[in-house]
Amino acid sequence: MLAALYAAGVVFFAPISFQAIQVRVADALLPLSVLFGPAAIAGLGLGVFIGNFEASSFGWIDVVGGTVANVIATTLAWLIAKRGFRGAWISAISVEVIAITTIVGTYLAPLTNTPIGLSLLYVMIGEIVAVGICGYILLTAVSRILYASASS
Repeated sequence: MLAALYAAGVVFFAPISFQAIQVRVADALLPLSVLFGPAAIAGLGLGVFIGNFEASSFGWIDVVGGTVANVIATTLAWLIAKRGFRGAWISAISVEVIAITTIVGTYLAPLTNTPIGLSLLYVMIGEIVAVGICGYILLTAVSRILYASASS
């Protein structure tokens, strides 16, 4: 289900998902790896692969690079969050933003003819919006729904 949602989000929002300055709306799903672990990591990895394959004009570099970035980011987030310390979700989401910014920003710089510093900044701003803000809100809402239904 997450693979389909992610891929559909990438394709639907393609005009703002594949530029030097971008907001990958589908990335709001990435923090769900904190709750659903390996199943979410696999689903989201498959989703980015399919979405980038269908909609990216950057070719295989983006298909492979985006997939690797998301799998690394979601795996690290899950590993951090499962430790259960206070602030684990914020730390996990921050690591997702940093990992994706570093990997995607680095390979997008030459593809978009953008200086590396600006490429990293542009990707980071988009990831803060998608993952840091929207993703955190989604994670909190899904968590509350799951715990409310488990309590009843």
